[in-house]
Amino acid sequence: MSADPSPAPTDPAPRLTAREAIALLTGAAGFTEHRPPPRTLPPDGPLGWTGYDAARERAAERTGEEESVVYGTGLVGDRACVLLSFEFGFLGGSLGQLTGDRLEAAYELALTRRLPLLALVATGGSRMQEGMVALTQLQRVAAASTRLRAAGLAQIAVVRDPTTGGGWATVGAGADVVLALPGAQVGFAGSRVRPPDADPYAYGAEGQFAAGQVDAVVPPGELPGRVGRWLRALAPGFPGRHDPPPAAPLPRAQPCSASGLPASGREAVERARSAQRPRAEAYLADYFAVRLPLHGDRCGSTDPGLLAGFGLRADGQPVAYVAQCGTPTRPAGYRTAARTIRLADRLSIPVLTLVDTPGAANDAEAERAGAGAAIADTFAAIAAAQVPVTTLVIGEGGSGGALALAAPGNTHVTADSYFSVIAPELAAAILKRPTEETGATADQLRLRPQDLVELGIARSIVR
Repeated sequence: MSADPSPAPTDPAPRLTAREAIALLTGAAGFTEHRPPPRTLPPDGPLGWTGYDAARERAAERTGEEESVVYGTGLVGDRACVLLSFEFGFLGGSLGQLTGDRLEAAYELALTRRLPLLALVATGGSRMQEGMVALTQLQRVAAASTRLRAAGLAQIAVVRDPTTGGGWATVGAGADVVLALPGAQVGFAGSRVRPPDADPYAYGAEGQFAAGQVDAVVPPGELPGRVGRWLRALAPGFPGRHDPPPAAPLPRAQPCSASGLPASGREAVERARSAQRPRAEAYLADYFAVRLPLHGDRCGSTDPGLLAGFGLRADGQPVAYVAQCGTPTRPAGYRTAARTIRLADRLSIPVLTLVDTPGAANDAEAERAGAGAAIADTFAAIAAAQVPVTTLVIGEGGSGGALALAAPGNTHVTADSYFSVIAPELAAAILKRPTEETGATADQLRLRPQDLVELGIARSIVR
């Protein structure tokens, strides 16, 4: 398994107006604009900022817009959604009281019509000419977004150049899936307020992807197709969280490294560790017609040894997936797994987990990154899930680091797998047994696939 490459920084794509960004996504399907009830501001705004009215008039003449956000309904691919799009040419796409009216109305429109929300973000943050009144619009956005999440409706953000300040910290980073245009400036601190010696890479789309804050950097020409697939995966049309979807089907068996079942515990471990047995990529490629990765833990880290996201099967059924790739799973991997499982649960989409790890990463860096808390959170995410979770152990099932991704009562195993409370070598060492007794210890642990079925740990052997 190869790690997701961190894209190199590129020059920003040409800036699109709010309506050009909408047209890029909706194409010939068109867009129906909505407007909130009108509100009249006092002269020069709530602070009486001299010249504010004149600045708004100039912005309106230059852009043809009344405010910095346009919103309404449209089709992306074959999926209806509510779109909101920022007009950076209108006072830097900044958020004021009237912007807050439009943003809140867009979220409420999505809630009323039970549609996913697609935000096309390009903003410099809150509007200085309205002071704290502008800043508190972020609270309105956060509350509206929370209502949408509680209703089980997806939120996707496409962050354009630039996306900074409170707009990034609410509409952008607060979305379920965050896509970025190449070269876009993305970060809480805008270019004029960050430290002068700050690394610009950290404030760009590619740097945010490397840090696990953005799920993908997508060229403009690929955006309609990518967003359309995300909408199909995240808005499948199930009635709601109180009507759970069918369980994810079990993956088909991939070619084993040896025939039959392992005769001994030692053989089971050797087969699971064999370079010849199929890995997660092989199972996922066979299982899905379309895969849409989620990237990163939203806490500044990624784990290249864990694959997570949503996919569409050949019949169109959406399934969320979390797959270990045979390496020790790092805290960022567990946090990404928990993020994926909770999102699937909220959207009423079944989950498939593929277990394959010698155990959780146990180096000092992993401990400093909160390994215990991250593993605990993954256990909790699966325990709390109302949607069915299906697990297939495809290789090593190493202790709690593997069990954290296993579904109680719905775990299956392959002929090339084992599951153990501890690796047999470590068990022998703890028991002060000589190395030559490792095989006997493996037999005592009853870790073979057939043992796991007999013990009731696994429901079946997939072969």
